[in-house]
Amino acid sequence: MLHRNRLVPLVSPAFWLCLAGAVTLALMPHPPEIHQLSDKAQHMLAFGTLALLGSFAFPRMSKPRLGERLSFIGALVEVAQSIPMLHRDCDIRDWIADTLAIVVVLVLLHLLRLPRDQAPEEAPEQA
Repeated sequence: MLHRNRLVPLVSPAFWLCLAGAVTLALMPHPPEIHQLSDKAQHMLAFGTLALLGSFAFPRMSKPRLGERLSFIGALVEVAQSIPMLHRDCDIRDWIADTLAIVVVLVLLHLLRLPRDQAPEEAPEQA
């Protein structure tokens, strides 16, 4: 199992790459379409992935703070989509889908106690 100090350098670039990709796709006038997934499912997949990667990339950041920051990014994306030149639609339901996915992932990680700060302690030896 990888310890936190070894995992962060691997996951941190993946987080930033996914964030840049999600924002880029969201602000493209004509992004590629994934016909198998609805628009809301695409939002949830993107922000659920960001929440998962963010938890491991920034293990010292509290989950509520990470969730708040990712949700804020989702809101900013929706505001930016209201720019007429982009030919996109600002939809509060997209932001709600983003936030719902973030919350679900972070709650699951909390329940699973992930990411772990250290390896589990061994049981004390009995004499």
